[in-house]
Amino acid sequence: MFEHVSFTYPDQNSPTLRDVSFELTPGESLALVGHNGAGKTTLIKLLLRLYDPTEGRIVLDGKDLRDYDLVALRRKFGAIFQDFVHYDLTLGENIALGEVAALDDQARLWQAARQANVATLAETLPQGMDTLLGRSFGGQELSGGQWQRVALARAFVRDCQVLVLDEPTATLDVQTEYELYQRFHELTHGRMTILISHRFSTVRMAERILYLADGRIQEAGSHAELLALNGEYARLYRLQASQYLAESKDEVQA
Repeated sequence: MFEHVSFTYPDQNSPTLRDVSFELTPGESLALVGHNGAGKTTLIKLLLRLYDPTEGRIVLDGKDLRDYDLVALRRKFGAIFQDFVHYDLTLGENIALGEVAALDDQARLWQAARQANVATLAETLPQGMDTLLGRSFGGQELSGGQWQRVALARAFVRDCQVLVLDEPTATLDVQTEYELYQRFHELTHGRMTILISHRFSTVRMAERILYLADGRIQEAGSHAELLALNGEYARLYRLQASQYLAESKDEVQA
């Protein structure tokens, strides 16, 4: 729960977040949308305690985040960011970096791989989960979308209370994104999930959406409720949808 949270970066004069309040209930999925600079990623950084609020507080299980042991707190979270790292390790080790205790648990690694649609890839690699990835040591190089699926598996393998997905489908092809969308609630069942994306097709996965602008929550509701509200979220959704339709029409004509 965010309670009247404001935050100003140390090298800035004006706040990035201004009096933000909302609650994430157990098992709920929440999406954050808005233009670049609206405060979405900053909100996540505060939730993970990379920073503390300038004003207000963030509460988890009735306890202020600042009162938790930092290591114990971060074990409650699993996260994938849009600038995730490619590790020149085996596929299994890449996935297990999300939960090092799972390194020798093949069943758990394969489960995470299936959830992130990496299992088929693993089956085609020369040594399966033991295949070295990355070029640095002569390993198997992956495409951008394949690396992103590995990063998703890294998030899914973690036994966490809150799952944070920052642009989780940015480099995925349309088919893989659709498959993830179809299974989203199954994959996040029992976890509080926060999703950041510029793709409205991805945002629709969430049960509730917060539209941020100028560091404040300007609109809140389900996808259908925000379309009915006919505010800025609806305008941006229709704008993006029209662009997809135009691109599809151009492809057909070509």
